[in-house]
Amino acid sequence: MHIAIAGNIGSGKTTLTELLAKHYKWKPHYEDVDDNPYLNDFYEDMQRWSFNLQIYFLNSRFSQIIEFRKSGKTVIQDRTIYEDAFIFAPNLHAMGLMTTRDFENYFSLFQLMSSLIQPPDLLIYLRASVPTLVNQIQKRGRKYENSIRLDYLKRLNERYEAWINSYTMGKMLIIDVDRNNFSEKSEDLREVINKIDAELHGLF
Repeated sequence: MHIAIAGNIGSGKTTLTELLAKHYKWKPHYEDVDDNPYLNDFYEDMQRWSFNLQIYFLNSRFSQIIEFRKSGKTVIQDRTIYEDAFIFAPNLHAMGLMTTRDFENYFSLFQLMSSLIQPPDLLIYLRASVPTLVNQIQKRGRKYENSIRLDYLKRLNERYEAWINSYTMGKMLIIDVDRNNFSEKSEDLREVINKIDAELHGLF
């Protein structure tokens, strides 16, 4: 099985991936932010590096999904291939940080790749307001995230909501991070686990 966690920057994807992998004995797969050769450059000069960054993510996530399906194990993934295509790349294009030519090239490549893979068996979406995102981003203190602007997070949130409202590729579970503090409260994590059990096994 392939379980995927989606959500804006700072919504808690990595933390929940960790907690669920431990609980279910699933194999976790994290976004490789430390090994990404474009991230620092991108945050310094988005216009110059946006296309390179999105192509890197597309290639990386496509390769991961092929590996997951080959492995035969249940894998839980931090961020999906769809978020880049429906949220981050179109947002960069709309902000004038990616040319129309580059965006169309990127999106046609995404469509080809996504036609060759299966969607996740369960998508978990972490919904969080901008103040919650900012609070969690500040807590983890990644240097390259210092320059992220509030209006950037807000725009991403709007695109996430539009994507989630039209998502029809499979089972989906929405967790409200403003109300559910799974990283610090065991009863909140238990609530998430109960909902996942219900989705995967029909248990109530």
